[in-house]
Parts: sequence; C-alpha cells; structure tokens
Amino acid sequence: MTLVRRIAVAAACALLALGGTTAPASAAVNTTYNVWTWNVAGAKLHAGRTTDGLIDVAANSIVNRDADFAAFNEICQSQYNALIAKLRTLGWPADTTNFARFTASSEAGSCAAGSASEPFGNAVFSKLPVNGAQRWTLPSDGTAEQRSLTCVAPTAQPKVHFCTTHITTSNVVASNGKKHNENQLDFVRDRMEDFNDVGDTALIAGDFNAQPNYGRLNGWYSPSLNVANNNGNTGAYRELDDNDSGNCLGYGEWTATGTPGTTPPCGGLSKIDLIFARQSRIVGGYSGDSLSISTGCSGVAATDDYPAGSCSDHRITIGTVTVSVG
Repeated sequence: MTLVRRIAVAAACALLALGGTTAPASAAVNTTYNVWTWNVAGAKLHAGRTTDGLIDVAANSIVNRDADFAAFNEICQSQYNALIAKLRTLGWPADTTNFARFTASSEAGSCAAGSASEPFGNAVFSKLPVNGAQRWTLPSDGTAEQRSLTCVAPTAQPKVHFCTTHITTSNVVASNGKKHNENQLDFVRDRMEDFNDVGDTALIAGDFNAQPNYGRLNGWYSPSLNVANNNGNTGAYRELDDNDSGNCLGYGEWTATGTPGTTPPCGGLSKIDLIFARQSRIVGGYSGDSLSISTGCSGVAATDDYPAGSCSDHRITIGTVTVSVG
C-alpha cells in the first residue's frame, strides 16, 4: 500500500470512529512508514563514481522495498545528484522537484569525480514532497569533518520528521569530560526529544558508529528493552531490529564489514547502522532487517573486509514501524 493511501486510510478510520464528523486538529493518526538507510562509502570505495553500478543498486532497492524515507551516509554530491535523476525515472517520488536534501560534511576534495573534486556527506530522500530541511552541525570531534544532523518533514504531514546522521568514531575526551562520540550522540538525541516536546514524531536512521550493547547508547534505548544482549538502558527509543530473536535479541543483525570494535554479544560482525523511533510513538509492532551487500559494482577491488565488486562495506538497513502522528 502506498504512503499516500496509508495516510488516507488511517484518516478515514479516524473519521469513522468519530461517527463521520471532522476530526479535531489535535487528533492523532496512526501511520506506517518503511525506512531505508545505507552508508555507501561513496568516496572510499567509489571515488565519487556514478556509473559503476552503485546508483542503480541503491535506487532499485529503495523502489523495491517501497521505502517512504531513505537516508544515505558518506555519499558524494555527484552520486546524490545521480540518485535524484534515477529515482525520477523510476517514478518513486510523488513530486520530482522536491524530495531530496543533501548536507556536506567535508570540504571539496573528499570525492574525486572525473577531473573535478567534491564534498561528501549525508542525504535524505522522501517519497512525498518535503518542507525544506533542518540542519545542525554536531559538536566537533577535533577533525576538519563537520558531522551533521539533517531532518525533513513531508508537506502533507509537517508533524513527522525524518532524520539522518553519521556519528564520529572518536573516543577522545572533549573539554567537557565526555568523549566526542558521546557528545554527538547526546546532541542528536536532544534534537529528537525537542521534536517530541512539541508533539511531533521523529524517526532517525544512519551510521551511529556504536553497537546496540555499547554503554553510550544506553541513553537512547528504552529500559523496556532489558535482555542479556542489551540492558542498563535509560532512554526513550527502540531500534527497529532490536526485537530480532532469530539473530540476536536486543541487538539485531550485523550491518558493517570489518573487525568490530568489540565482539558482538552473539558473535559475528558489528551492527552500527540503526533506525530509531520513540517508544511512546510506536503503535503495535515494528521490524528491521539488513540486506546482503551487492557485489555488482565495477572497479571495487577486494580487501580482507569485502569481496571484489562490493557496492559498500555496509549493508542496507531497512525497517517498518507504525507511529502515532499528531
């Protein structure tokens, strides 16, 4: 069912429940969203290329998974532009002129696209047209990269916000006595709580560079999640794959190749690409999954971490959640 139809059905149900009368402006509507996120390593693996298969793999996955929102980390500006063009041809956005936003996190030169150079950063895509974008620069990690938080709201549902971020790996202690990655996680969470405080619903997806069982995520996860693989939580959020008992209950399925910072509680590779929704906004069930990495990208050499042709060193991460809006 399309997002537009889901919204219409939910609104119609609300009217029936009220005997056919017009619902007050403050009435909540339950809406289901399919969320999609991928760290594409656009500079590291692709050097800014747009014709090596990456764009087709990403765009086709967004359409095939019927995503309502999609987030990208480490995407080069030319790749972002190519995705806009490809998604238009596939008929995914409802408004082909107003469905994507890009936020650079590096200076020009991080991506080499032909004879030119360009920045890379984060991007968000929405099936429905959006109201501008909200952007914040995260607390510095002491490097030249300016990590960010970017959020968009559909014009049809201004009280819904879809956000993406890419948290630093730095464990260096900042001047306030907390580590850089902790400061950035706290900053992002506070912005999510700001949305909640004014009655809005926020979803966030991205590369958190922290495994679900890490202590620095305890302030994110709700204490209702209290299992051997994830406990000590004090926050207000649930990650859409944290109920995956088939893989690792409380943790979920791995998303990133390479040697984990610490061994995951169920072994294997690490999960650092996450999709969060505030528990108080979740209605009914939710689910998440990560998808195998395509090896259909040309010009990507094999390493110890991934085979030749890998389109990224991260998996695509998807999730579905029904939330209360309004």
